[in-house]
Amino acid sequence: MKDCLIACIRGRVQGVGFRYHTQAQANRLNISGWVRNCPDGSVEACICGNPTQIASMQQWLKQGPDFAVVDHIEFSAGHLPDNCNDFRIRYIT
Repeated sequence: MKDCLIACIRGRVQGVGFRYHTQAQANRLNISGWVRNCPDGSVEACICGNPTQIASMQQWLKQGPDFAVVDHIEFSAGHLPDNCNDFRIRYIT
């Protein structure tokens, strides 16, 4: 069973490749989940893995990619459907 967290990231996090870099980092760490832009300008991510993977991803999300500026991040408990074994970028429709 994997641990899962939902991260809500605020700052200059849209228009800087945050979702794509998050997906690349998650793939490097073998993390499952998703990331998406939110209408309020934040980015939300669900990260699932073992405690070491989660801790590494949390550290990375606190800074993000080079052009991002993370002002605030909140983590809360989350869950991922059992059939999700990869990390996806979600799009708001």
